[in-house]
Order: sequence, then C-alpha cells, then structure tokens
Amino acid sequence: MPKTITRVDLLEQINKEVGLSRHESGQLVEQILEEMSNAMIKGNAVKIFSFGSFLIRDKKERIGRNPRTGDEVTIAPRKVISFRASNILKQMMNEK
Repeated sequence: MPKTITRVDLLEQINKEVGLSRHESGQLVEQILEEMSNAMIKGNAVKIFSFGSFLIRDKKERIGRNPRTGDEVTIAPRKVISFRASNILKQMMNEK
C-alpha cells in the first residue's frame, strides 16, 4: 500500500536535502501551504511547474439521494478544489 506523505515528511526531507533546521523546515512548509491556501480562498488557481495545478470550481445546487433512505436531498452550491497533474508528472508516474 502506498505511503501518505505528511507535513512532517516534507519538513524532514527539506531538513535533509537543504540543511535547514527542523524548525526552519517546518516554518517553510507552513508558509508554502498557507500561501497556496490563501490563493485558493481568493479563488485563484495554484500552478506548480512540472507538478500540476490546483483549480477552484463552482458546483451548482443539485438534487441527491440519501443512500440509507433513498429520500431526495438538495445539495447546496459550493466550491471544490480539483487537481490536474502536469504532463511531466504524468509521464514520470507512467515510467515508474
């Protein structure tokens, strides 16, 4: 089963590869994630070259069903985040 990468994994990799302290590495990871989050909250896409794009989409109100009872339920409109992998990332994944 594939491993889930966590914030701690990212900061440890930065600590190892770049040589920043664990504290500085943690601050860097937090700053990057905060900047990405703030951009998406404002409705902006986040594009990372050779990795992919995080896009904000609006979903309209729709009718769904409660799986237990089968009753119709109105699902409110909302924003969702979708990820589109870059062609470079797709190619790297298929080579492995």
